Amino acid sequence: MAPTPTARLIPFAFPGLDRVGCAFGARAPGARGPLDGGNISLDVGDDPRAVRSWRRAMRDALGLGPWQELRQVHGTQMLFDPDPGDIDAPGTIEADGLATARPGQALVIKTADCQPVLLAHESGSVVAALHVGWRGNVADFPGRGVRALCAEYGLEPSGLLAVRGPSLGPAASEFTNFETEFGPAFAPYHDPATHTVDLWRLTRDQLVAAGLLPERIHGLDLCTRSFPELFFSYRRQRACGRQASVIWIRE
Repeated sequence: MAPTPTARLIPFAFPGLDRVGCAFGARAPGARGPLDGGNISLDVGDDPRAVRSWRRAMRDALGLGPWQELRQVHGTQMLFDPDPGDIDAPGTIEADGLATARPGQALVIKTADCQPVLLAHESGSVVAALHVGWRGNVADFPGRGVRALCAEYGLEPSGLLAVRGPSLGPAASEFTNFETEFGPAFAPYHDPATHTVDLWRLTRDQLVAAGLLPERIHGLDLCTRSFPELFFSYRRQRACGRQASVIWIRE
């Protein structure tokens, strides 16, 4: 029998908000192959037994309750208060944002360059997780997700805190078809000399425009493409695993 893997995690704590837990997954030390060392996606051709083992290792390390993920489609749909999911099965509901007011429910986002954005209300009573790819930025999913979250639970955006997890950094975010993929409205984030787009700054500005206070927006400035020993990256190697980002309300 293969040994039980040990999850490698980057924990994050919102200042003064002990009731909410969040963490970002990373690859296990010594990982070499495109799917090796912590892939948690059942949809990328990996051995399902290995994937389930890594998922359980993350659940156990964090003391999580029910695991809930989505079939992410680079859209703007939110799923509110989902029923408990099955950690051994892939997500089937097509959406890119999750939110809950249920303690113990783990909201999971899968990424390999896209931005995981985790949100919590200052009361600790509501949390959310957004999967923000560049298409999500073009559609203002950070802002739309915040507005949908606030409408669903009767919240003010100024009461929200946010953290952006490891993702494609500004120097690595090359888009050679910027004009057709983004358009002139996003020119302030584009560097024509390098064909790069600062998606980190764009997401931050979209959250601020939605009403979050700038001092309540945090970021883990770790570029997934630049650290192969830590993260899977679609830009670096298209056939690759996915790391998990998770947020939950502690019981």
